[in-house]
Amino acid sequence: MNRSFGFGLLLGIAILLQLQGCFPLVAAGATGGVLATVDRRTLGTQTEDESIEWKARARVNQRYGDEVHGNYTSFNRKVLISGEALNDEIKADTGRLVSGVPQVQEVHNELAVAPFSSFAARSNDAFITTKVKGRLVDDKNMNAVHVKVVTEASIVYLMGIVSQREANTAIQVARTTSGVRKVVSLLEILPDQAIKELDSRIPPARSEPARSEPMQP
Repeated sequence: MNRSFGFGLLLGIAILLQLQGCFPLVAAGATGGVLATVDRRTLGTQTEDESIEWKARARVNQRYGDEVHGNYTSFNRKVLISGEALNDEIKADTGRLVSGVPQVQEVHNELAVAPFSSFAARSNDAFITTKVKGRLVDDKNMNAVHVKVVTEASIVYLMGIVSQREANTAIQVARTTSGVRKVVSLLEILPDQAIKELDSRIPPARSEPARSEPMQP
């Protein structure tokens, strides 16, 4: 199985699970351990980001329940809120609630004041995310694991810790992906030297020991 096909297959499965509401558990079990070892965030920050996401969701759900359809994505303690709210007051208060979650450093409140998106719209957003991630995997100018892609209403949001070259590549890939209406970059851009220092702390991938075949009689 080649690299692109394998990644595409995994993402395709992820779409189905995400739409069924069980993506986080499966993703954490299937890919979390692998991605954690190549992430430019520290393990502690990765853990905090996961905690921020579920605390943000819990706070907003406790206050507003079905009045908000929100998605909460935290990267390096910066939170993207996407989805829909019933009115401007609820949107603004959702941002305040998320800002109050411990360890949150910044909030990007991109909630739309609009009716909740349909299943078909969410399926299309998941498909766009899959296409963008797949094209990033195929691009030789960067490692796709360093960019988080979130799609809402055909608007693609990019998050991650990257160099300027990597940011340019990711933005260009997203902009030229079919179905994308707009690209919003929330990327944290660091100098090349800082990126090299972060990458130097990532342990090299270990190859599996060769298995010895039993001798034929």
